[in-house]
Amino acid sequence: MATSRILVYGGKGALGSVVVNYFKSRSFWVGSIDLTLNEHADGNVIVKSECSLPEQEADVVKSVGELLGENKVDAIFCVAGGWAGGNAKKIVAAADSMWKQSVWPSVITASLASKYLKDGGLITLPGAQAALQGTPGMIGYGMAKAAVHQLVKSLAGENSGIPANSTVLATLPVTLDTPMNRKWMSTADFSTWTPLDFIAELFFKWLSGENVPASGSLVQLLTKDNKTELTLA
Repeated sequence: MATSRILVYGGKGALGSVVVNYFKSRSFWVGSIDLTLNEHADGNVIVKSECSLPEQEADVVKSVGELLGENKVDAIFCVAGGWAGGNAKKIVAAADSMWKQSVWPSVITASLASKYLKDGGLITLPGAQAALQGTPGMIGYGMAKAAVHQLVKSLAGENSGIPANSTVLATLPVTLDTPMNRKWMSTADFSTWTPLDFIAELFFKWLSGENVPASGSLVQLLTKDNKTELTLA
């Protein structure tokens, strides 16, 4: 039986590490793409943060090709991202940071998919429920996530350059239950935060063909009383 293979862009972050471990436990070959090494992954590509977007893309594409050889992957899960606050008075630094942390990885994921994803494969990109509306207190963040939403819809359209019959989805959480979020928002209501293992399991279900939304869907992850519901935006 051929080995199932996935790539996790952002594979050393809080969510990425959970996704890597989840799929490893199910006998997948897992490649991690991140700024630092994930020792649990089968292969690693280290992103050079000092490089421009074209330089990053060229380097990551080349490195992934060397990692995979003649193989292609069943899915690419992009879970890279970050957060920055700031209104118009602090818009430039926040927008620059969020573009590099959210949009660049998503764009490079699209490029990787065009080359290394199997026909009928799965791509997920990291959106945000907040970016469905205006985000005056975190303009750079909202702009970047809205750009990711647009990218998902574009990739799902005809002649987008990704393999035939592929599915492209965005996950739109409100707040992820990460150690860093708990540290900085220690008095928040954690019962409204989406658990990381829920998302890893969701990715596995989608890759297994279970309740997969239409390609191009923006999937809101709405958590209340420790129960997460999926709602299409």
